[in-house]
Order: sequence, then C-alpha cells, then structure tokens
Amino acid sequence: MTVTLSPRALMSLLANGPKAMDVLETALTLGLLDELEPGPVRLDTLADDLKVRPLRLYKFLDCLESLGFLVREGSGDDIGATRYRSVPGLRAAVEAVVGPDALERDRDRYPWRLLHGRLADSLRGEVSIGDDDFAWPPKTDEQTADFERSMAVGLGPVVEAVRQHADRLWPGRRRLLDVGGGDGTLAAHVLDTAPELHVDVYNLPAVAPLVDRTRVARGHPDRLGFVGGDFLTEELPPGYDAISFVRVLHDWPDEVARHLVTQAYAALEPGGLLLICEEFRTPDRLAMQFFWSYFLIGVDTCVSRLREAEYYTALLAESGFTEVTVLPGTWELVTARKPAVQG
Repeated sequence: MTVTLSPRALMSLLANGPKAMDVLETALTLGLLDELEPGPVRLDTLADDLKVRPLRLYKFLDCLESLGFLVREGSGDDIGATRYRSVPGLRAAVEAVVGPDALERDRDRYPWRLLHGRLADSLRGEVSIGDDDFAWPPKTDEQTADFERSMAVGLGPVVEAVRQHADRLWPGRRRLLDVGGGDGTLAAHVLDTAPELHVDVYNLPAVAPLVDRTRVARGHPDRLGFVGGDFLTEELPPGYDAISFVRVLHDWPDEVARHLVTQAYAALEPGGLLLICEEFRTPDRLAMQFFWSYFLIGVDTCVSRLREAEYYTALLAESGFTEVTVLPGTWELVTARKPAVQG
C-alpha cells in the first residue's frame, strides 16, 4: 500500500533531513539493512543479531518507517514480535547515496554553498556561480578534467542499461562514435561486451589525455580511440555505423539538440544506429537531479533541462530516423536507425 504524506508531514521530514541521513547511514553501517533485505524479520531477532536495545531499536525503526523505507507487520505490547521488511532495493539505494563512492559525496565538492541562503538574490541575477568555480562549457584543461572525472562517477545507470541491451545494440556494428564521451569510461564498458566493435570518443582536444589513461587502464589499446573536435562549431566526422549521445543533449537548448541529431543523421552510414541515453524527465529523475537543479540556478550558460523520452522519439522521427524505440532499463535508451536506402 502506498501512503502519500501530507504537505505538513513532508515538511517535517525535510526539516530533519540531516537526522534522516544519520539514520540511514547508521542502518547501513550496523548491517541492519542487510537483515531487513530478505524480511520480514522480528524486532527481537534484529536486536539480538545487532546487539542493540530492543526499545531503542523500535524507535529507530520508526524513523525508517516514517521515511517510507519500511513495512511493519503487527503491533502491541510485545514489541519484540513486531516484524519488519524493507522496500525493495533499499540497501543498494542507501549504499549509492552514503557509501564511500557515493555520487552525492562527489557532487558536494561543487561550490553550492555560494547560493545557500541567497537563492532569492540568485533568482534576481545578483548572485552567480563564477567561471573560477564552475565554467560551462569548461574553459581550462583543469576544469575539463575535473568535469569529466565527475561525469564518469555518475555513469553507473548508463553502464547498466547498455550492458542489459548489448545483444541488441552492437551485433554487426563495427565503429561507434561516442559524442561527448567524457574520459572514455563508458566506451570501455561498451568494448567489454562488444568484442568486434571499435569506439572513438569525440570530445574537446583537452580530453585526449584522459581517454589515453582510460585506454591503458582498461586494456583496450587498439579499440578505444579519440577524435578531437567541438560539436558546437564542427560537423561530426563520418564513417561510423553507430553514434551515441549519452548525457549530452540535455545540457543544450532545443535548437542545439536538434542540430546535433541532424548532424548525427548526416554522419552515420546508411543503416547506422543512433543511441540516446539521458535522465529522461520523471518524478524520480527530477528528485535525483535535485542537486544540479539547485546548483545550476546560479549558472546561466548551462541549460541542463530534463526532457521526456517522447521529446527525443519525436525529434528522431522528424529528422528522418526510423525504427525509433525506447528500451527499458534503470535509465531508458532511445535507439533509431538511419534508413539503409535513402529515398
């Protein structure tokens, strides 16, 4: 059963956000989430296994339940008999947010505190994130390297989706151009599952050393390449039977996104595959994008707008692509083909 909190109850949880994160991190480090994962499990069993006081654990579990992460069965004076189970995927979600490699920890390096408490001033244009703190597009080699490193940290859902559909994406493909492909991390994962494929990362020339490092570290010396260029001012290079835009198009206005899709159509060989993977706009994705929505309030040069998958399917069809398909996954993939015979 899904329960929707009242606005007042939700506000109370938001106001206690740091305490809620303390509860979740403690539940992870104690091993409580491992115990709850298979559930349901009795409170007295949990208390014995974790060597904690039952009454205190009962209140702790109330905190988790208030956040919507637990389902409780039974009640009464015998609190030890109360049974609990976690919602599916809770442990993995908490690990992703508060674990040592958490994406949120990486995001916290950005200077969002320049806006904190001054959002009204920022909305009026009186406070901004300066180029020394965050330049978009990156203007120095150091800024470029830092941005691409941060983007690589958040590739997990993309890697999972591409691996899930590898048998559908890559058979028969020879050369993939990964436009704006960062430091080559995603390309290396693709190569792990597509032994006949060669992948070139297309990115600003300053990124070349980062791709070189990935090539050496991931063991694809002959199949991971690099093509330097600027897709805002140059045409995409031809000669590829697959082109991908991964976490690229959402950063640009509609006219730029349309231009890039048109360029991809022109560059692809007949019968070629186009792949788009973004955080398509849903309530979940908006929530997980909250940091960037907040931070980029102070940055006018970066659009960074989540669009519905339907925006891209319509754009691909209008641009001449056929067989436009949305493949399911943690992040959906939108695929399309350039017709083999040009009319």
